[in-house]
Amino acid sequence: MATLEVVTLENKSAGSVDLNSTVFEAPVRTDLLHAEVRRQLTRRRSGTHSTKNRAAVSGGGSKPWRQKGSGRARQGTTRAPQWSGGGVVFGPVPRSYEHALPKKVRGAALRSALSHRLAEGDITVVDSIELDGFKTRRVVEILRGLSLADVSVLIVIEGVDEHIQRSARNLPGVTVLPAGGLNVLDVLRHQKLLVTKSALDAIESRLARKSQESDS
Repeated sequence: MATLEVVTLENKSAGSVDLNSTVFEAPVRTDLLHAEVRRQLTRRRSGTHSTKNRAAVSGGGSKPWRQKGSGRARQGTTRAPQWSGGGVVFGPVPRSYEHALPKKVRGAALRSALSHRLAEGDITVVDSIELDGFKTRRVVEILRGLSLADVSVLIVIEGVDEHIQRSARNLPGVTVLPAGGLNVLDVLRHQKLLVTKSALDAIESRLARKSQESDS
């Protein structure tokens, strides 16, 4: 069972925490990571692209010239694809790119991503993060004190905290998420994870339960 040191916001030791081996020592499956990241990215696609086929283009109700005798190839309408301004053949139409993955695959992918981050030494656990107002400067001071100022950081807190989220939203490379919203894409696209102790407990409870459900 892996152990991580818990620090204060002043980067002083505040004990240690034992990590759930099911969540943080899972096999790193790149195939599952790829599948889940692809699923998340396709959900973000609007799918509003659209073209008109020959039935949707206006005009072209009469033949451009008579069928025979002109010496030119016969044509039935100027809205045919070969004409300028004609319809598009097999063009894109509005559609959804979203596709589903089984819950146990998504859970296994998140456990794999967290295990990878732990193996790389990219997880920092703090006892708590509290702000009494909207103070971006305070967030910068916290990250600087924890040696996280020059890297992209995913801050994971137990629940929604408007003070922390709004204070950090203008900082480049910094994202704040509640433990329930933790996902593979954000874990992988940030270099470091800053997790509160209460958020860590929530993550372990959520993912350990999913692992047990998938095994049963």
